[in-house]
Amino acid sequence: MDVIDAVNRRMSVRAFKPDPVDAALVRELLEAAARAPSGGNLQPWRVQVVAGAPLKALTDAMLTRVASPDPTEYDVYPANLWEPLRSRRFQVGEDMYGALGIPREDKMARLQWFAINGQGFGAPAQLFFSIDRRCGPPQWSDVGMFMQTFMLLAVERGLDTCPQEFWSHYNKLVDEHVGLPEGHMLFSGMALGYRDEAAPVNNFRSRRAPFEEWGELKGF
Repeated sequence: MDVIDAVNRRMSVRAFKPDPVDAALVRELLEAAARAPSGGNLQPWRVQVVAGAPLKALTDAMLTRVASPDPTEYDVYPANLWEPLRSRRFQVGEDMYGALGIPREDKMARLQWFAINGQGFGAPAQLFFSIDRRCGPPQWSDVGMFMQTFMLLAVERGLDTCPQEFWSHYNKLVDEHVGLPEGHMLFSGMALGYRDEAAPVNNFRSRRAPFEEWGELKGF
């Protein structure tokens, strides 16, 4: 698979088949992803992967905890989002709920769908990415590049993913079940598995702004 094909195939998959993922394959992909860029070669990421009984224990606990999030250690989104960021976030939500057939006025159905985040959308494996609290935004970007590299490698091997900063709202619960490294904060989770092609939620693609909104070419 060409890199451009992997980029175009990758999406945030929100419905997975129950088929298990081979541990050796996950390790292979993580080790390959560790070639991602890292300023000063700090390689600040830490990753823990859970499946099977440990994952079930975590997702079972989420059934009772989803309405009681933990205090977050960072803001996933800036407060009072401005344009065009606000409209982009609103639009992807509308597109997703449209694919699910959940109207805006059905608040209960939307809350129920939100809770499915805590089940990893049915994925058989969940990755948790953490970083030392002493690190700053440049090291956070390193973790993001590591995650993206892993996601593209996963696509190449027939797997799919959904990065979930959702889990940062349940960092203490994750720590209880996974045991985060000492002094580290949870940055993001990531669902990993095989895409359920028949699920309506996997049949929409988030929109991208045209180049003219965010890019410039000079001196060519």
